[in-house]
Amino acid sequence: MTTPVISSVGLKAALLSAFKAEMDGGEFRLYAGIVPAHSNDSIGAATLLCTIKNGASGVTFDDTTAPGTLIKPAGETWSGTNVASGTATFYRLVLPGDTGAASTTAPRLQGTVGVIDANMNLSSVALVSGAPQSLTSYVVSLLGG
Repeated sequence: MTTPVISSVGLKAALLSAFKAEMDGGEFRLYAGIVPAHSNDSIGAATLLCTIKNGASGVTFDDTTAPGTLIKPAGETWSGTNVASGTATFYRLVLPGDTGAASTTAPRLQGTVGVIDANMNLSSVALVSGAPQSLTSYVVSLLGG
């Protein structure tokens, strides 16, 4: 059995600081459709359901709460209006200029959307065009030692 690699709190903080510097100003895009195998892949035929931002600007992350963790700041309202109806299956945290095309250079974070046990949990994954959509909490952390 192999012993797991354990990173220091300092390394986690440094890595998440770089993540924060890169992704502050980004936006969450919620999609219906087949989840791409990798965040480098194109979104394919997936349908954009909603773009979530902090008002007119992108989201930012708070790195002052717990070492090795980034969270949604309490003072920010992350929300959007659904532009299509469908069942949300995945999201991407991207920079505003991201086209959704295949890329190995675009900074992206991709995860599943669900009601429970997903990377992003919503009260309902059935989104309706024209309805408001909010994200009340979000955490990015590095696991381990």
